[in-house]
Amino acid sequence: MYFPTEEERKDLTRGLLPKARKMVVADELRGWNWNMPPLEPIYDIKLALYEVAGYYCATARDLYMKRVQGIEVQPNIAMMFGGILHAALAKLIIEAKRAIYTTDVSLAANALEELRDPDYSALDRAATDLNQDELTELKNRIAVVWRHQLNAIITQVDTVLSKQPRLGVDSLVALAIPVSVEHNLDGSFLGLSSHLSTDAYRYYETTILDLKFGEPSDFHRLTTAGYALVMESLYEYPVNLGCIIYARFDNGRLLVDKDYHLIDDELRQWFIEARDEKMRMVSEEIDPGMPDECYEGCPYTGDCSR
Repeated sequence: MYFPTEEERKDLTRGLLPKARKMVVADELRGWNWNMPPLEPIYDIKLALYEVAGYYCATARDLYMKRVQGIEVQPNIAMMFGGILHAALAKLIIEAKRAIYTTDVSLAANALEELRDPDYSALDRAATDLNQDELTELKNRIAVVWRHQLNAIITQVDTVLSKQPRLGVDSLVALAIPVSVEHNLDGSFLGLSSHLSTDAYRYYETTILDLKFGEPSDFHRLTTAGYALVMESLYEYPVNLGCIIYARFDNGRLLVDKDYHLIDDELRQWFIEARDEKMRMVSEEIDPGMPDECYEGCPYTGDCSR
């Protein structure tokens, strides 16, 4: 999922990548200008990036209930499923890199084959919160995601090895698995948490990757915009490209769609406005009111409607 298909690579090469290189972003909307308006935080609080980027609740009253009312709730089933699938996928990427690093280059593909049995340890965090049917379904989904991504990694390794006769192990990892998963970032300069982490960052295209196990929404792009701004504030180089990866399951099959997009002025401005609006709501304890319609599975439903 984290690697582009051949068709996607061609489309990127001929389409978005040239546009990303040519795109002009207003300098005041680059993360490295975090100490000046409009990026400079206007309130002395820190928000998690998902708190800024999330609009599952149209009025953001879920954030009000959490940060102002102090109500703690258990994540819903969709959140638990998504979190565990994210963890399993990150585990696979890390284990694949470790397998290559600890063997001879010529035996790398064989070492990866040893990872065929999925690691289900991520299930431990939900053992007491899900029933047996839910655990079985989640275990099956982990197996599907694991197999899909491992096959892609092995294909990448074989392709790189076939093109590079004199290749060191570090180069093989960099070329075949060019992603950093759970890439830790400090968002303090932008009024965000100091303990952020991207789902994945593909560095040869400077692309922020965010994986979703759910229905597409326009506001999902706020996540990649936020991470791009944070990376620019820390490393002071432009990040212009994002990708939301939508994964869903259908009769045991994994279906994947990808939303590649430019992180342009409009998207950056939207993120900044969302941050400022939610900072104000929390700092001044402003109740935004309930939305016209609550989203399915909102964990605050019982408390919010009282």
